[in-house]
Amino acid sequence: MQHPSHDTKTGATHISPERLRLFVTAVYQHAGVPEEEAIFAADTLVQADLWGHQSHGCLRLAWYLARLMSGAAKPASQPATIIDAGAVAVIDGQDGLGPTVARHATEQAIARAKQHGVGAVAVRNSNHFGTCMYYTGMGAREGCVTLLTTNGGPNMAPWGGRKKMIGTNPWSVAAPAGRHAPMIMDVANSGVARGKIFLAQQRHEAIPSNWALDAQGHPTTDPRAALEGLILPMAGHKGYAIGVIVDMLSGVLTGSAFLDDVHGPYDPVNRSGAGHFFIALNIEAFQPLSQFNARMEEYIRRLKETPRADGVDEIFYPGEIEARNGERHAAQGLQLPGDTLAALLAIARQTGLEHLYPGSFS
Repeated sequence: MQHPSHDTKTGATHISPERLRLFVTAVYQHAGVPEEEAIFAADTLVQADLWGHQSHGCLRLAWYLARLMSGAAKPASQPATIIDAGAVAVIDGQDGLGPTVARHATEQAIARAKQHGVGAVAVRNSNHFGTCMYYTGMGAREGCVTLLTTNGGPNMAPWGGRKKMIGTNPWSVAAPAGRHAPMIMDVANSGVARGKIFLAQQRHEAIPSNWALDAQGHPTTDPRAALEGLILPMAGHKGYAIGVIVDMLSGVLTGSAFLDDVHGPYDPVNRSGAGHFFIALNIEAFQPLSQFNARMEEYIRRLKETPRADGVDEIFYPGEIEARNGERHAAQGLQLPGDTLAALLAIARQTGLEHLYPGSFS
């Protein structure tokens, strides 16, 4: 097993992703999650860190563990198909672990798309599942264009309001891209994901003044004040409108909770009520996959050959930076913020798994 290395130039600790996966898997198993599901859930967190999305990586483990230990999320529940209508399914997650429920729904959407050309799966009574692109990427690797929406606990006010009512409500679209890594868009409808503000707090960094308002409604650069206040939507009223539509698809259409009835991963005790909506399109139903891949390669070539603005070395397509980050971090190891490592150490002590703690030099 690869052990953490120490960069003498920067003082940073490089952690083996393999060792981190083993630790997170053991933590989930300690909370009662079956082994296979624990391995999968751990990979969703470590992969987010590999992609450079530390706001959705192992930073969140303590929150998920608290919800499992309180019973707000069930460690071993089985998602139940309550409507099976060919290309359409409705699944009740039964308050199960978010990654378990989301994987089941993704696989169902892909299977139905392979049979019918399109698969649409609505999920109710789930939990937060990490980063959307993990699941849409699964569809892209199976020859599908995949769309996923999900809602979350309230962080934003309706446009013109001053009370938290809607979540940042992220959504993602992914497609295979031939010889390239999949093209994947994954965005929240706030100017920034709430997790990024938590990450800034852990790094003891200021945030841009256009990310959030404090509890008095004033712009703030203090992440703690931002978490107590309101996160601002991206692009003003447009981000608000998209967030509402995502909530409609994820909460209203699925039969799950919506608006401020949803409880996010930061809440350790209340049922989440999170809903998800998946659509998978089988590319072979539209054109041969080889033709689609060739067209995507041409699309990416033309994007990247666009004349660049001053100071820009390269143009990237959506998902390319994450793919490169993943390769680099897999080879070099991960650098996690000190507060994240401290939180993982606290979890190790809480669960009696100190011997697996990935941030030690032993």
